[in-house]
Amino acid sequence: MNKPSDLPQEVETLPLPTAPAAGSAAAAAAAAAASTATGAAGKPLPHESAALHVAGAAPYTDDVPELAGTLHAALGLSPLAHGTIERLDLDAVRAMPGVVAVFTARDIPGANDCGPLVHDDPILAGEAGATLRYLGQPVFLVVAATRDEARRAAALAKQAVVAKALPPLLTPDAAHAAGQYVLPPMHLARGDARAAIAAAPRRLTQRITLGGQEQFYLEGQISYAQPAEGNGMKVLCSTQHPSEMQHVVAHALARPAHAVQVECRRMGGGFGGKESQSALFACCAAVAAAKLNRPVKLRLDRDDDFLVTGRRHGFVFDAEVGYDDAGRILGAEVTMVSNAGHSADLSGPVMTRALCHFDNAYWLPHVALHGYSGKTHTQSNTAFRGFGGPQGAFAAEVLLDSVARELKLDPLAVRKANFYGRDSNNVTPYGQVVRDNVIHELVAELERTSGYAGRREAAAAFNAGSPVLKKGVALTPVKFGISFNVVHLNQAGALVHVYTDGSVLVNHGGTEMGQGLNTKVAQVVAHELGLPLAAVRCTASDTQKVANTSATAASTGSDLNGKAAQDAARQVRERLAAFAAAKFGGAAAGVRFADGRVSVADGKSMPFAELVQAAYMARVQLWSDGFYATPGLSWDREKMQGNPFFYFAYGAAMSEVVVDTLTGESKVLAAHLLYDAGRSLNPALDIGQVEGAFIQGMGWLTMEELVWHPQTGLLTTHAPSTYKIPCANDAPAEFVTRLFDAPNPADTIHRSKAVGEPPLLLPFSVFLAIRDAVSAVGGHRIDPPLAAPATAEAILAAVDAVRAAAGPPR
Repeated sequence: MNKPSDLPQEVETLPLPTAPAAGSAAAAAAAAAASTATGAAGKPLPHESAALHVAGAAPYTDDVPELAGTLHAALGLSPLAHGTIERLDLDAVRAMPGVVAVFTARDIPGANDCGPLVHDDPILAGEAGATLRYLGQPVFLVVAATRDEARRAAALAKQAVVAKALPPLLTPDAAHAAGQYVLPPMHLARGDARAAIAAAPRRLTQRITLGGQEQFYLEGQISYAQPAEGNGMKVLCSTQHPSEMQHVVAHALARPAHAVQVECRRMGGGFGGKESQSALFACCAAVAAAKLNRPVKLRLDRDDDFLVTGRRHGFVFDAEVGYDDAGRILGAEVTMVSNAGHSADLSGPVMTRALCHFDNAYWLPHVALHGYSGKTHTQSNTAFRGFGGPQGAFAAEVLLDSVARELKLDPLAVRKANFYGRDSNNVTPYGQVVRDNVIHELVAELERTSGYAGRREAAAAFNAGSPVLKKGVALTPVKFGISFNVVHLNQAGALVHVYTDGSVLVNHGGTEMGQGLNTKVAQVVAHELGLPLAAVRCTASDTQKVANTSATAASTGSDLNGKAAQDAARQVRERLAAFAAAKFGGAAAGVRFADGRVSVADGKSMPFAELVQAAYMARVQLWSDGFYATPGLSWDREKMQGNPFFYFAYGAAMSEVVVDTLTGESKVLAAHLLYDAGRSLNPALDIGQVEGAFIQGMGWLTMEELVWHPQTGLLTTHAPSTYKIPCANDAPAEFVTRLFDAPNPADTIHRSKAVGEPPLLLPFSVFLAIRDAVSAVGGHRIDPPLAAPATAEAILAAVDAVRAAAGPPR
């Protein structure tokens, strides 16, 4: 964990009091004291729901008191990975105790589809003759008096779904070999990669395998649909995208969008898994509620959540690079094949971002990148923190690591040799100029503060005298583009209401999933109005308040919604300033808002609430809407060229590991992280996000293995008993996280930078440190064929391969 000396100055000096009770005078006073005259933005304030979280008092969707007459739903799932339905025998299901109704695809009033981009994803599989696409696909919906009764009835799906089995495709390689894709292939090229590789003094060919990852949000998928007056429907839903849920529910019910209200106060985690895939559950709950005219709740069991929903795309890379004696990449050709699953979902944008992040922090003069989204008979894979970017960048880092080993050079030296330049060699393969490059000084700072060179020397000395345990050290950089690749999604709206007592209510289009978005937006509004944070309150995301919102995704939550809220608050402030100037004299530009007070001409000062009351009596509008659209973006989807990102976020990580070559166990001994958050809106929250992303990414690359049965297509790792995520003991004992303090050159909210996704690439250093340790088994003469995730089994296989190739010790 962070030591005080490792934190930014404002974090270092912040005391750590016990959290006062939520809503108490002490809580208000603590928040007010933290927000000084310099404004609330940039302060390391606690999460707005922190006290509620630790007290177990923060309500999630399942905690909302149930309305009278509420029924509960469960899904009947396909027992086959691939097959054709011959008939549905549902009489036994209907006869189960407590069952009120059983619905199939024919009962959906509108469109039987919940695909976010391509209409290829049925809500329920269908009737006789329909195709079963994966084991776990919803086929029918059971509604019963209690959740347990609904689940017991739905469990009869193995007998109720009579189908003819067909052979499944379960891997991206199998899909690629069969030419089965959910979307047409994508190609991103610059220069002549084949000619550059052929002319290069050195060449390397490599196959890289990278597994997927389950989001494992603590709160599972849940929707609670409540019929409303006038043929309306209200859906309480754990979702990152309320507007999309509004649209798909409206289509399923064959009703206009204004008849559907979707609300989300908070999620217990999302990580991309609730961006598009909450749609199926929202639609099922809403259809049942509409049919029965009673409230219906659908909350998945964890096993069913695993079996029904998709996750991070696994990738297979076949790469060839040409390089010189310093390790500079002269040409690269890479074929990327992802496991998209049975439908398109968000696989297109995921592949786009993978292709656009293969360069990571490196100038690649000649590239030919080919992306194939393989169609398999598995869950439809979807968004996950990084959205394809980590997969693309991972391939480049492994390739550079292998180049360094072939040349017997320090991998960091090879990485530095390939860094983007500032005035030249600074254009990405997709044509965007890298204008904000801080990777050189950031990496240099981390190299120094982490003691990278000394650790490498110490690891070499340790390995020379240790035949079983081997240490490895790696330092890797990150460059990550911030914005939605789809230009029109880069917009947001907000509402700011100032009440006559001086308190402020904010609503915006983003969703809170624990990342602290509401805290940051409230800080922005408090800063704009010169108020303590306790004076500002954020309310639940609601499609009846801010319409046509984008998903809280692509690390844009604070960038978009913070700017929109600032716009709304500024309009109110300017009205108040004009009123104050007219009433007390002076110019509106000279009115100052700070510390909950307003200063006007001749040094006169008054409480903010007093000015607000006077403005109300004078009929000044005390509320406003705000809007923001990210400027300067462009993207040609066909040519794969443009300026898809408003700016880039940077970072670097140094990791030291030890590997037991007899068992394959690995442990991270130390991790030093340095992340470019611009002028951080909230250093405490940002450091938490960086550390959390590092641990989550470390889990992806070292232990979180997804396994499908090769014959049946069953996801066998569908519960915590078989799917392992990192725990507290997996965090390194030496864990130092710092923010690289430099304002964002782009005009972002208070010159801050995004922190949601980019830090997930930092634990590449863990995987490559493990690779370094395995390489030590063969005296660093053999490039380890280590697959990701680097589980104990994968490490042992790589150790055996290195030993076999290296031969007897020299």
